[in-house]
Amino acid sequence: MTLHKVVEENGYAIQPAMFSPEFVDSFSRDIEIVATARGGAGVRNALRFDPVAALAGHPLLAGMACEVLGNKSFPFRATLFDKSPTSNWLVVWHQDTALPLRERIEVPGWGPWSVKENINYAHAPAGVLSQVLALRLHLDDSSADNGPLRVLPRSHLQGVLSDESIHDLGVRITPVDCVAAKGGVVAMRPLLVHASSKSRAEIPRRVLHIEYAAADSIAAPLKLATA
Repeated sequence: MTLHKVVEENGYAIQPAMFSPEFVDSFSRDIEIVATARGGAGVRNALRFDPVAALAGHPLLAGMACEVLGNKSFPFRATLFDKSPTSNWLVVWHQDTALPLRERIEVPGWGPWSVKENINYAHAPAGVLSQVLALRLHLDDSSADNGPLRVLPRSHLQGVLSDESIHDLGVRITPVDCVAAKGGVVAMRPLLVHASSKSRAEIPRRVLHIEYAAADSIAAPLKLATA
């Protein structure tokens, strides 16, 4: 089954051993040099760093994005999550519905709006979010003990959900832990309901989360910002 078909049916796909441990270690050293200032959970707006921008355009990742979104897909946002014994957190079931935009322009179906680190964000309609794909490169081994991504398969097919509906799905659907070794990649639709538990292990769990959009995924006058 192709990556595109798996993602369309389940909302996610796990691609093991996409990058060698040596490649990942080299990238990790590069990002540690340039991303010296970070929050407790990692680094936001990471596409501004050259190593991240270069990795987002790597043929393996760009090829995955193009297979699912079309040949003119492009990266627009990246976040480095850094979960460890000293920086540990719990994320409840949710969908990723807010997108970074260059300007605040009131358009039906978009909102509410917010500003994070000087970038405008608006919650997007389901039709736009269905043209977005996140690729999560594991910089460390992920296991059931160090707070991995947990997903509710096929929940992305139900559109943008209320908090009550998300809670209901969390009770009814058996979750799946998206674990992968260093160098593995998890592809995920933003409307897939997902969460993560606190880590119970001493080993870190760093993940570079890069989001791609299909060409013409957003109609004028709105334009995606790079974050």
